[in-house]
Amino acid sequence: MRNRAVEDDGGGSVRTDDGVVSGYRAALDRLRAAQKPSAGTPLYSRLVNRPLGRRFAAFASVRGWTPNGVTFRSAACTFTAILLVALLPPTWWLGVIVSALLVLGYALDSADGQLARLRGGGSLQGEWLDHTVDAAKVLTIHVAILISAHRFFELPVAWLLVPIAYLVVDSLLFFGMMERDLLVRAVPGGTGAPPASTGILRAILILPSDYGLFCLVFLLLGLPLVFFAVYTVMLVCNAAFLVLALAKWYRQLGGIARG
Repeated sequence: MRNRAVEDDGGGSVRTDDGVVSGYRAALDRLRAAQKPSAGTPLYSRLVNRPLGRRFAAFASVRGWTPNGVTFRSAACTFTAILLVALLPPTWWLGVIVSALLVLGYALDSADGQLARLRGGGSLQGEWLDHTVDAAKVLTIHVAILISAHRFFELPVAWLLVPIAYLVVDSLLFFGMMERDLLVRAVPGGTGAPPASTGILRAILILPSDYGLFCLVFLLLGLPLVFFAVYTVMLVCNAAFLVLALAKWYRQLGGIARG
């Protein structure tokens, strides 16, 4: 094994000459100290997914995984769950498996960026890969629900429009947010999205838009009509959120252009 020079920063974090923080506890402490404020983050992502992702990132650092390797593991969990939804009849145990895989995939999705920061910064390739996997997830998860509803749910055909509408809403939210951030960064001195509120009330109000909550809804898959009812309510909430978000982003970009 190749010897690596190490440096103790005085706070218990040990860094090797190739930028890897050694030791789970040291890595976890370093990530906690570097964690950005939870501005604009829904409640589940703030209280569950980010802390869980931090632990996975620390574990990945100890194991010597790369951020892209974590991204691929996240994708494997997520797309396995999506395939199971499309291919198997809905049962309670399938819902548990699917929900667990989606929660794990989402936590690993948070871990890849945190691991990149732990290693001194990410790469353009890593950011592109992460966003591409996210885009594929947004585009396929509602298709899987559409297939499952068509094959296994006892619903009037018109209700199959619900996952199609949800796909449109989620796609607009995702790509609208990505394009907003890209345009803001293109402005000289731009650093990304403008600051958002870190208040707990806002985190609760935007909870229906939280992908983590969406992952948990699959626990209801064994009760197809209940699952679909909750899924439909979440579509309505996300459609309302989309209208408000698009209006806000339009105003923000107008303000930057005038500035």
